[in-house]
Amino acid sequence: MARRVPERQVPGIHHRRVGADVVVTAVSDGHLDGSMAVIQNIEPEEAARMLREAFRPVPRRTAVNTFLVYSGGKLALVDSGCGNAMAATAGKLRENLAATGVRPEEVDAVLLTHMHPDHSNGLADAEGRALFPNAELVMHEAEWAYWRDDAAMARADEASRERNFRAARAQAAPYRDRLRLFKGGEVFPGVTAMPFPGHTPGHTGYMVASGSDSLLIWGDIVHVPEIQVPRPEVTMAFDVDPRQAEATRRRVFDMVAADKQAFTGMHLHFPGHSHMLRRDGGGHALLPEAWAAGF
Repeated sequence: MARRVPERQVPGIHHRRVGADVVVTAVSDGHLDGSMAVIQNIEPEEAARMLREAFRPVPRRTAVNTFLVYSGGKLALVDSGCGNAMAATAGKLRENLAATGVRPEEVDAVLLTHMHPDHSNGLADAEGRALFPNAELVMHEAEWAYWRDDAAMARADEASRERNFRAARAQAAPYRDRLRLFKGGEVFPGVTAMPFPGHTPGHTGYMVASGSDSLLIWGDIVHVPEIQVPRPEVTMAFDVDPRQAEATRRRVFDMVAADKQAFTGMHLHFPGHSHMLRRDGGGHALLPEAWAAGF
């Protein structure tokens, strides 16, 4: 009898315990295969070479990850993925969320690292209804202010006005009555906001801690790790402030390496959990965390 051949990937979920009291679940939203033209401050041929030597696709493949945080008897979702507006290979959050056994109405808070479409387009459906009907929407006050700034929108090109500014406003609209803005500090039980500006004005990482253990969800410190870890000067076309984004990236690299801080991110290859090693000759190396069957 012929064996049935698998036709689809298994659900993209991965649980990781932080201390005794917190669980962080990586939930894949899929991936985006995008233009090399957005990779800046490096020659295109050099960027392509680096990807090929790392056995990665050219053009670039960018993972899109989101994270559930179970803490203090509550449940937070960090970022909401691409929704259904970007690519057929992305927008997988809802089906992967279902595989975890979590219903959207069980999410108490959606914490945004920032409001680019691959992080916030999964907040609302095409009719403008909140996809997480009982959740408050939580983000840095500078992030909210920037995407609502008409002058900033006027300075952007039309594609960015539509894809970024108008989309961000539309996605956040159904949460206006349960919007919470912060400058820093603890924003959810066991979760402390760490502003990492540059990629966007309010771009934020989240330190998840329990006892002496912690995990940093660093947001978009890198988009193409095979290039930006060895070459932190490489920026992306959608960095609002490229020079600040580079400075923030270097600072965060130094911090996680010096502190031996476990971290993960939205564009590290799923599930993303990693450490950073500072090389003796300078520069850094990203070391993916070993797989654990239990947690």
